[in-house]
Amino acid sequence: MVKSYRGVPVAKPAATAQKVTVSDYMSTKLITFRPEQHMDEVINTLLKYKISGGPVVNSENELVGVISEGDCMKEVVRGKYNNMPNLNGVVAEHMTSNVISIPPETNIFDAAKMFLDKRIRRFPVVNHGKLVGQISQKDIMRAVHNMQSQTW
Repeated sequence: MVKSYRGVPVAKPAATAQKVTVSDYMSTKLITFRPEQHMDEVINTLLKYKISGGPVVNSENELVGVISEGDCMKEVVRGKYNNMPNLNGVVAEHMTSNVISIPPETNIFDAAKMFLDKRIRRFPVVNHGKLVGQISQKDIMRAVHNMQSQTW
Protein backbone atom coordinates (compact mmCIF):
# COMPACT_ATOMS: atom_id res chain seq x y z
CA MET A 1 0.00 0.00 0.00
CA VAL A 2 1.31 3.44 -1.01
CA LYS A 3 0.77 6.39 1.26
CA SER A 4 0.97 9.99 0.13
CA TYR A 5 3.12 12.37 2.13
CA ARG A 6 1.97 15.49 0.27
CA GLY A 7 -0.50 16.42 2.96
CA VAL A 8 -4.09 17.47 2.65
CA PRO A 9 -4.70 19.48 -0.53
CA VAL A 10 -5.87 23.01 0.20
CA ALA A 11 -8.13 24.64 -2.36
CA LYS A 12 -6.93 28.00 -3.61
CA PRO A 13 -9.43 30.77 -3.02
CA ALA A 14 -11.22 31.75 -6.20
CA ALA A 15 -10.39 35.15 -7.57
CA THR A 16 -13.14 37.57 -6.77
CA ALA A 17 -14.40 39.83 -9.49
CA GLN A 18 -13.62 43.46 -8.99
CA LYS A 19 -16.68 45.64 -8.62
CA VAL A 20 -15.66 48.77 -10.44
CA THR A 21 -18.28 51.44 -10.84
CA VAL A 22 -18.67 54.67 -12.74
CA SER A 23 -18.13 56.64 -9.51
CA ASP A 24 -14.60 55.18 -9.26
CA TYR A 25 -13.52 56.78 -12.55
CA MET A 26 -15.87 59.67 -13.32
CA SER A 27 -14.70 63.27 -13.48
CA THR A 28 -16.15 65.39 -10.70
CA LYS A 29 -14.61 68.78 -11.40
CA LEU A 30 -16.82 69.85 -14.27
CA ILE A 31 -17.34 73.05 -16.15
CA THR A 32 -21.10 73.53 -16.17
CA PHE A 33 -23.42 76.01 -17.77
CA ARG A 34 -26.70 77.63 -16.70
CA PRO A 35 -29.85 77.79 -18.86
CA GLU A 36 -29.90 81.61 -18.67
CA GLN A 37 -26.23 81.98 -19.71
CA HIS A 38 -25.53 83.79 -23.00
CA MET A 39 -24.20 81.79 -25.93
CA ASP A 40 -21.17 84.04 -26.39
CA GLU A 41 -20.10 83.11 -22.83
CA VAL A 42 -20.48 79.43 -23.71
CA ILE A 43 -18.30 79.76 -26.79
CA ASN A 44 -15.64 81.66 -24.83
CA THR A 45 -15.64 78.97 -22.15
CA LEU A 46 -15.45 76.11 -24.67
CA LEU A 47 -12.49 77.77 -26.37
CA LYS A 48 -10.75 78.77 -23.15
CA TYR A 49 -10.88 75.30 -21.59
CA LYS A 50 -10.57 73.39 -24.89
CA ILE A 51 -13.70 71.34 -24.26
CA SER A 52 -16.43 70.32 -26.68
CA GLY A 53 -19.40 70.91 -24.41
CA GLY A 54 -20.74 70.56 -20.92
CA PRO A 55 -23.72 69.83 -18.74
CA VAL A 56 -26.36 72.48 -18.10
CA VAL A 57 -27.62 72.66 -14.52
CA ASN A 58 -30.21 74.76 -12.74
CA SER A 59 -29.73 76.57 -9.42
CA GLU A 60 -30.37 73.28 -7.56
CA ASN A 61 -27.55 71.54 -9.50
CA GLU A 62 -30.11 69.39 -11.31
CA LEU A 63 -29.18 68.34 -14.84
CA VAL A 64 -31.47 70.10 -17.33
CA GLY A 65 -29.48 69.67 -20.54
CA VAL A 66 -26.18 69.58 -22.38
CA ILE A 67 -24.69 72.30 -24.57
CA SER A 68 -22.08 71.41 -27.19
CA GLU A 69 -19.96 72.84 -29.96
CA GLY A 70 -22.51 71.36 -32.33
CA ASP A 71 -25.26 73.43 -30.75
CA CYS A 72 -23.13 76.54 -31.25
CA MET A 73 -22.35 75.56 -34.84
CA LYS A 74 -26.06 75.29 -35.63
CA GLU A 75 -26.36 78.98 -34.81
CA VAL A 76 -23.41 79.80 -37.05
CA VAL A 77 -25.07 77.99 -39.97
CA ARG A 78 -28.44 79.64 -39.28
CA GLY A 79 -26.76 83.02 -39.12
CA LYS A 80 -25.18 82.74 -42.56
CA TYR A 81 -28.46 83.85 -44.05
CA ASN A 82 -28.27 87.08 -42.07
CA ASN A 83 -24.56 87.52 -42.77
CA MET A 84 -23.97 87.31 -39.02
CA PRO A 85 -24.30 84.39 -36.62
CA ASN A 86 -26.78 85.02 -33.85
CA LEU A 87 -24.97 84.20 -30.64
CA ASN A 88 -27.05 86.49 -28.46
CA GLY A 89 -29.41 83.74 -27.38
CA VAL A 90 -29.25 81.86 -24.12
CA VAL A 91 -28.27 78.26 -23.45
CA ALA A 92 -31.87 77.14 -22.81
CA GLU A 93 -32.73 78.00 -26.43
CA HIS A 94 -29.92 75.90 -27.90
CA MET A 95 -29.12 73.05 -25.49
CA THR A 96 -30.15 69.44 -25.85
CA SER A 97 -32.65 68.82 -23.08
CA ASN A 98 -33.33 65.12 -23.68
CA VAL A 99 -30.14 63.90 -21.98
CA ILE A 100 -29.26 60.30 -21.18
CA SER A 101 -27.53 60.10 -17.81
CA ILE A 102 -26.34 57.22 -15.67
CA PRO A 103 -26.19 56.64 -11.91
CA PRO A 104 -22.79 56.52 -10.16
CA GLU A 105 -23.22 52.89 -9.05
CA THR A 106 -23.35 51.65 -12.67
CA ASN A 107 -20.82 48.92 -13.35
CA ILE A 108 -18.00 49.98 -15.70
CA PHE A 109 -18.84 47.19 -18.17
CA ASP A 110 -22.51 48.19 -18.26
CA ALA A 111 -21.42 51.76 -18.95
CA ALA A 112 -19.14 50.53 -21.76
CA LYS A 113 -22.12 48.74 -23.33
CA MET A 114 -24.17 51.93 -23.06
CA PHE A 115 -21.44 53.85 -24.89
CA LEU A 116 -21.56 51.34 -27.73
CA ASP A 117 -25.35 51.19 -27.88
CA LYS A 118 -26.00 54.95 -27.66
CA ARG A 119 -22.93 56.14 -29.61
CA ILE A 120 -22.32 58.94 -27.14
CA ARG A 121 -18.84 60.07 -26.07
CA ARG A 122 -19.71 60.98 -22.49
CA PHE A 123 -22.55 60.60 -20.02
CA PRO A 124 -23.50 62.91 -17.17
CA VAL A 125 -23.60 61.03 -13.87
CA VAL A 126 -26.67 61.87 -11.81
CA ASN A 127 -27.46 60.80 -8.25
CA HIS A 128 -30.91 61.60 -6.81
CA GLY A 129 -31.49 64.14 -9.57
CA LYS A 130 -28.23 66.04 -8.92
CA LEU A 131 -25.26 66.18 -11.27
CA VAL A 132 -22.31 64.52 -9.50
CA GLY A 133 -19.91 63.91 -12.38
CA GLN A 134 -19.31 62.83 -15.93
CA ILE A 135 -17.90 59.63 -17.39
CA SER A 136 -16.26 59.43 -20.80
CA GLN A 137 -15.16 56.62 -23.05
CA LYS A 138 -11.57 57.42 -22.11
CA ASP A 139 -12.46 56.98 -18.41
CA ILE A 140 -13.83 53.51 -19.21
CA MET A 141 -10.64 52.56 -21.05
CA ARG A 142 -8.57 53.80 -18.10
CA ALA A 143 -10.68 51.72 -15.69
CA VAL A 144 -10.31 48.54 -17.72
CA HIS A 145 -6.58 49.15 -18.17
CA ASN A 146 -6.20 49.41 -14.38
CA MET A 147 -8.13 46.21 -13.67
CA GLN A 148 -6.44 42.87 -13.12
CA SER A 149 -7.24 40.69 -16.12
CA GLN A 150 -7.74 37.52 -14.07
CA THR A 151 -10.66 39.06 -12.13
CA TRP A 152 -12.86 40.02 -15.08
